[in-house]
Amino acid sequence: MNEGQTGRRSGGRADRVAKRALPPAVNPCPPGQRGGQYRPLSEADMVAIYQTALRLLSDLGVGEVPEILVKPFLAAGATFGDGRVFFPQDMVKRAIGMAAKTFTFHGRDPARSIEVGGDAVHFGTGGAAVLTLDIDSGGYRPSTLRDLYDFTRLQDTLTNVSWFTRCCVATDLPDIYDLDVNTVFALMKGTTKPVATSFTIHEHVAPIMRMVDIGLGGDGTSGLFRATPFLKTHISPMISPMRYGEDAVMVTLACIEHGIPLSCITAAQSGATAPATLAGFLAQSLAETLASLIMVNVIKPGHPMVFSNWPLVVDLRTGSFVGGGGEISVMNAASAQISNWLGLPSGVASSMTDAKVPDAQYGAEKGISSLAAALGGGNLIYESSGMMASLLGASFEAFILDDEMHSLIYRTLRGVEVSEETLGYEAICEAVLGPGHFLGGTHTIAAMQRDYFYPTIADRDAPVTWEEKGRPDAWGRAKLAARRVLETHHPSYLAPEAEARMRGEFPIQLDP
Repeated sequence: MNEGQTGRRSGGRADRVAKRALPPAVNPCPPGQRGGQYRPLSEADMVAIYQTALRLLSDLGVGEVPEILVKPFLAAGATFGDGRVFFPQDMVKRAIGMAAKTFTFHGRDPARSIEVGGDAVHFGTGGAAVLTLDIDSGGYRPSTLRDLYDFTRLQDTLTNVSWFTRCCVATDLPDIYDLDVNTVFALMKGTTKPVATSFTIHEHVAPIMRMVDIGLGGDGTSGLFRATPFLKTHISPMISPMRYGEDAVMVTLACIEHGIPLSCITAAQSGATAPATLAGFLAQSLAETLASLIMVNVIKPGHPMVFSNWPLVVDLRTGSFVGGGGEISVMNAASAQISNWLGLPSGVASSMTDAKVPDAQYGAEKGISSLAAALGGGNLIYESSGMMASLLGASFEAFILDDEMHSLIYRTLRGVEVSEETLGYEAICEAVLGPGHFLGGTHTIAAMQRDYFYPTIADRDAPVTWEEKGRPDAWGRAKLAARRVLETHHPSYLAPEAEARMRGEFPIQLDP
C-alpha cells in the first residue's frame, strides 16, 4: 500500500465510522423542553372543575384559620362564619391575577438558574425518604445526613435534575433544629443548582437564613440572598380536606418575610382526604391550592410561588399510598393542565414508584408517570429522580437511571423539527443516485450530533455481546456509574472561610 492509498483510505469508510463514534456535539434533549401536548381534560372539563373549586371556596369555605390571617383576609374581601373563612369568587380571581406567573429560580452558579412557568418542563426532586437503598448491600437502612450530602453531590453531576430538593431525611439527627440547619448546609456544600428544603417550625427560618448569608460570604445580615434567591421552601399550608395548618402557615409567612420562594403543596389522597372520583378530587385539590395562593398574595402580592397541586392516590383495598399507576399519572397531568390554563407556575409529582428495587415495575411506573407529567406540561416535576418504595426510600442507582430516562422524555417533548434542511431532499437525491445508503453522509453526521440521544446505561448490545460482558443488568450498570461519581466528585461549594464560620456558629454535624 503506497502513501497515496493510505491517504485515500483515511478519508473513506474508516474515517466515517470514526466520526460516527464521536460523542454528540450538543445535548439533543436538554431540560426546559415545551410541554402541554397531552391534554386529558377538555376545555369544558377544566371550566367545570374550576367552577366547582370556586364554589367550594365561596360556599363551603376553609376551616381552622390562624388568627394572624383573619385581618388580612377580611381586608381583602373575605367573610367569616362558624369558624370558617369564605372567599368570594372575585377575590379568588384577583389573587390569581396578582400571582407570579413566571420567576427565576436561581442557582448559585448563574448558568444553572431556571425560569419557572410558561410551558417549560423541568424535572427535579422532592420527598422526605426515611430509608436509603444501600449501594453496597442492596437493602434498605435508615437515611443519614451523610446520605443526604452524598445524594446532593451525586445529582450535582446529573444534567436532568434541574433543581435539588432534599430527597431524604437525616434520621440520625433527632433534634429538629439540627435537622433543618444541617439539611441546608449539606445542600449549599454539595451543589450550586437551585435547591429546596423545608422548615419544621417558623422559628428556624431566621437563624438558617443568617447561616445562608454567611455561606454566601456575608456577615449574616447583609441580605445577599434576596438578590438571587436560590433556596425554595416546600410547605403545605393547607391540610385536606379544606382547612389551614397553623404551623405550616407560620412557616410560610416567615419565608415570605425573608424573600424565600415557595412551593405551596397540596397533597390530598383519593378516597381518604379527597373524593375517590378523579374529577371530584381535582376540584377539591384545586380549591385547596387556591386557598394557599390567596394567602400568599394577600400577604405579599406576586411573591414567587409554585402552584404545587399534587394529586396522590391510595389503594382503596388497603389504605396504603400508591406511588405508581395510571390514576396518579393522569391526575398529575390533569393538574398541570389546569394550573397552566390558569397561567400559574405548575408543580406536580411523578416517578414515585412502589417498586423496592430497579426492576420491571420500577421502569413501567416511573416511565409512564414521568412522561404523562411532562406531556401534561408540569413546569416543575417533583419526586422525579431517585425515589423508590412509595417515597419511603431513595436510591443512588435510581438517580442515575432516572436521569437517563428523563433524557428520553425531553427528547420526546422536543418533537420533530421540520425545515428545508431536516426534510433532506438533496441528501435523499445524493444517496439514491450515489452509494444507495445514508451511512456516513454529511446530512447523517449532522443529524447524529443534533437529533439523537445515546444512552450510557441502557443496553443496546447484541445478545452475544451481552453474554460476553457477563449479562449485566441496568441496576448493576447504574450502581457502577453511581459509585464512580461518589468516589470522584467531592465538591465544596462553600469558601473555606465561610464554611469555618458556619461550623463555628451553627451545630453542623457533617464530617468535614
